[in-house]
Amino acid sequence: MNGRYIAFDVETPNYANDRMSAIGITVVEAGEIAGEYYTLVNPEQRFDRFNIALTGITPEMVADKPTFPELWREIGPLMDSGLLIAHNAPFDMSVLAKCLRDYGICWHPTVRYACTCQMSRRLLPQLPNHKLNTLSDYLGLELDHHHAGSDSMACGEILLYHLRGGASVAPFIRTYDMERLCTVRAGSGRR
Repeated sequence: MNGRYIAFDVETPNYANDRMSAIGITVVEAGEIAGEYYTLVNPEQRFDRFNIALTGITPEMVADKPTFPELWREIGPLMDSGLLIAHNAPFDMSVLAKCLRDYGICWHPTVRYACTCQMSRRLLPQLPNHKLNTLSDYLGLELDHHHAGSDSMACGEILLYHLRGGASVAPFIRTYDMERLCTVRAGSGRR
């Protein structure tokens, strides 16, 4: 259960999913929630009606918020301080990678991560599905779904549930290729 995990969740303004309109980060360390961070982000892009309805975030709400490059100066060190964790992690990892790429920010060519959805599929097979809201209901967690702060907190709590139950994160760790925007298959030779 020792270790430092950075559970994060992003919301996006449109179907392109290459910008953030919000990010939530929950730090899990020494078997407990050790910190929280949430902010709206000015994506400098248009919003689709679907995304506004889903997240409740409007262009007016983000007009005076930091852009991703401004935000990255603050959260980059935090994101670098532990194993990244997300629910349906390939989505969140791809949005992060696209933001870094499109703004010309160099970080790491590959990043290790684990997905609480994948963990839960294996460790809680009896559930009808492994959506964040289903798991939150099952575990009795409060959830304001599609609010990045609440979603990252739920992700961190799901991780803690599995760790407290004796599960190891190790079998679920994957590597995300930040340049090719995909998970690297084990044994593919890329690092």
